[in-house]
Formats: sequence, C-alpha cells, structure tokens
Amino acid sequence: MSTQTSSPTGEHLLEVDDLYVEFHTAEGVAKAINGVNFSLDEGETLAILGESGSGKSVTAQAIMGILDMPPAKIPGGRILYKGQDLLTMPEDQRRETRGPEISMIFQDALSSLNPVFPVGWQIAEMFRVHRGTNKSDAYANAVRLMERVNIPAAKERVKAYPHQFSGGMRQRIMIAMAIALDPKVLIADEPTTALDVTVQAQIMSLLQELQEEFRMGLILITHDLGVVADVADRIAVMYAGRIVERAEVSDIYARPGHPYTKGLLESIPRLDQKGQKLSAIGGLPPNLTRIPNGCAFHPRCVMAQDICHTDRPELLDVGPQRQSACHFSQEVLDA
Repeated sequence: MSTQTSSPTGEHLLEVDDLYVEFHTAEGVAKAINGVNFSLDEGETLAILGESGSGKSVTAQAIMGILDMPPAKIPGGRILYKGQDLLTMPEDQRRETRGPEISMIFQDALSSLNPVFPVGWQIAEMFRVHRGTNKSDAYANAVRLMERVNIPAAKERVKAYPHQFSGGMRQRIMIAMAIALDPKVLIADEPTTALDVTVQAQIMSLLQELQEEFRMGLILITHDLGVVADVADRIAVMYAGRIVERAEVSDIYARPGHPYTKGLLESIPRLDQKGQKLSAIGGLPPNLTRIPNGCAFHPRCVMAQDICHTDRPELLDVGPQRQSACHFSQEVLDA
C-alpha cells in the first residue's frame, strides 16, 4: 500500500469538485454524475467502487476529457489538476495534459488496442506524437516498456498484433502505453475485467509496483472490493452517480458505514463460508433518467424507512476521515 504525499502548498494533485454529468437521450436526461467530490494526492491510490451504471467510468472519462459531447453534457463542477481546471482549459492544452500528465488504462484491452497495427507501433506512437522521438528510438522505448511490464521476449514480440497475445498480456501492453510518458495521474478502469484470478493478482501487483516506482496518483475503478484490499489507501463507493461512502480502506472493510457498501462486502465469496448461500443485493440499480426521490438506494435497502423515500442524505462525517450518505449510518456502523 502506498503513502500519499500532499503538495507543499496543500494543493491536491487532482481534485474533482461538485461534478455533474448528464446524457441527453430519447428516453430523457440521464443524470450519470450528481455532485461528485474527491481528491487524489501524489503516491496515493484511490479506489472507486460500485456496480455497473454507478458513474465510475463516466467520472474517469470526464477527467480524461473523452466524453462524447453531445450527447454528454457537463452542467456543473470543476476538475482541478495541479490547481488548473481541466474543464475550462483550451483543447490544445488539454491534449498536452492527456497522456503525458494524466493517463488511463481502459477495461477492454482487445477493443482498445488497434487490431491492424503491431503493439510496438502503438506504444512507440506515444513517443513519436508527444515527444517527437524518431522511429528507431521510439521502438527501443516500446521494447523497454514491454520488458518493464514483464512481457516475455519483448524484442521478438514488439511487432506482433494484439490478437496474438493473451488477455493478460494485452492488459500489460495497455499498461505500458499508459505509463509511457511518466504520467502523474493514472486511471485504471476495471483493469482486471475478464481475467482469471491468478492473472488479476499479477496485474494488480504490477500496478502497485509501478505506482510506487513512479510516485503516481492512482485511481482504481472497479466493482470488486476483493481486488483492492491490499492496494488502495482510500475507497469511494458510488451509487446512482453519487459517492455514498468514503473512508480509509481498513475502515471500509472493518465497519462499512452505508447499507450499500455493507451489501457489496457481504456479496464477496469467502473461504470460511463454504456451502453457504452467497448474499446479494436485491433489485437493480436505478434508471438514471428516473432516479428515485430521497435516497436513491432506498428501493433496495433493507434498512429503508419513511425518511429515506423523501429526504436525500448528504455525505457527512461519521468518523475520522470517513463520510457516509445514509440517514442511519451509525446503526450500520454499530451492526
């Protein structure tokens, strides 16, 4: 686990401030992000958790500036990188930030890599485009990075195509591309999706190693609490476009403060529960064009009471360095 380092000025490396994102569709306006706030410091790992549709990937895409607008629209909020608002930054400056300063690993390596170009060409392109490196030096850098992410026989495989690699090796190539320009912030969006458990562990170990080596701020997006236990410093849990709980990783696992977080934890298979029925959160995440009044989680919550149907709970302190958006957070903590 990493140790975060704040700026000497007290400024965060990255800060998302009251961010809203919506999509205008034929069905209506889908409110994908509804006032999200979090920060990231140098050398820190923040895990953002939640089911599909909770807003995790949309948040990452907003930070990277790769949302299709329209249909997406950002009606409010700021995304500050080293104190500069990425949302008001000129596009040419944003392009210079995207890649060299803030980089992203996408969840589906096979569809993210270009199938008609060798992987070495795709890694080398980062150096040619952003650094003006000549072809031979760019390829040498590609080989170096492939070796750094533990791809065997990198010199021979630098001219191979994406389909000639396994899923785990393709994900390593994506990681090599993401770290090519020594970014200060790395966003990993579901980096272990569709990988077997052994390869998942290898990828997470590699990310942790690289994060510590380069002192990057790492945002790890996942739906799986199990993969972040030994990697993250802090966890932010998202539901229906909002952060509903935020805490140090050890606090989340020891005493969740929101019924949704508690449900996610209880749905993780455990060795000491062999033969028992696996717990699950009932129902489905809400349609983002029709988010329920009050607490968005109340239709699925076993603790819901009348107030939950009408009053939306704010994200409030429930302990040192932890917040929860639940009217009954203390009861959850004490359970």
